[in-house]
Amino acid sequence: MAGNSQRRNRRTSNKKGMQVGSGGQRRRGLEGKGPTPPAEARKKHKKNRIATAKAKHAAVRRPAPRRGGAKGASEMVVGRNPVFEALRDGVPATTLYVQQYIDNDERVREALQLAGARGNINLMEAPRPELDRMTNGLNHQGLVLQVPPYEYAHPEDLTAAAYDNGEDPLIVALDGVTDPRNLGAIVRSVSAFGGHGVVVPERRAAGMTAGAWKSSAGTAARTPVSRVTNLTRALEGYQKAGITVVGLAADGEHTVEDLEALAGPVVIVIGSEGKGLGRLVGETCDYRVRISMPGGAESLNAGVAAGIVLYEVARRRA
Repeated sequence: MAGNSQRRNRRTSNKKGMQVGSGGQRRRGLEGKGPTPPAEARKKHKKNRIATAKAKHAAVRRPAPRRGGAKGASEMVVGRNPVFEALRDGVPATTLYVQQYIDNDERVREALQLAGARGNINLMEAPRPELDRMTNGLNHQGLVLQVPPYEYAHPEDLTAAAYDNGEDPLIVALDGVTDPRNLGAIVRSVSAFGGHGVVVPERRAAGMTAGAWKSSAGTAARTPVSRVTNLTRALEGYQKAGITVVGLAADGEHTVEDLEALAGPVVIVIGSEGKGLGRLVGETCDYRVRISMPGGAESLNAGVAAGIVLYEVARRRA
């Protein structure tokens, strides 16, 4: 009996039944993972970062367009050479006032020709006392050019322009830069290296005057400038949108050529040539970088410094 029981157990154990197997995993592994997803759907890819940031930006975007917000003050350019140069360099203007019975020299004729060629500048003749009143007694030499208020962009307009083009934002913010010529030169560099705009504070800073427009060599027509009441809050807003804020400082912990963050969405903050970055602005920055200067110079002009950093960003993105 014991022998028969053992034979039955052996026969039972040899029967095929439910066994632990791969569950089809090996077969599915051979089937492949399907087509590669598009770049926008792959994490850590640049296009995925841009698409995500663009979606977030669209979610919080105000329903009404922001352009046409803050405006500067109207301005008068006075004197024969300044008026001629402003017209030659494409500074926006609404009216050219010409003194009655003015001596018709070469500069006057050239200014009139340039204004007439534009087709959208009013030519007005006025007596000398009226021009004296308009210019508060400045030496106008019989020519006065009226420049309309500059229409500043909203800070988020700059990021919107970048995302609409499928690009990482590249913005320059100025802290305490008071020379309009520096502002114009920086606008020109931002345009040259593919940036999306410039941010300036309302107080103790240069605005988009005729002098700044001239220094921009016409690039101010296509490179927006935003004016904000509080630069620190504007920078914090950019940080919340996922943009790195990098301040340029002589004692920065990083060098421009070594900071990898410059390859992504970035706001570059440039301080004044004398004082550099303000305390609050400097504390707000995610990184502070310096420009290596083997020649030993203590500082660079704000416009020159901005051009160097913008070139490095453009090189990394190429």
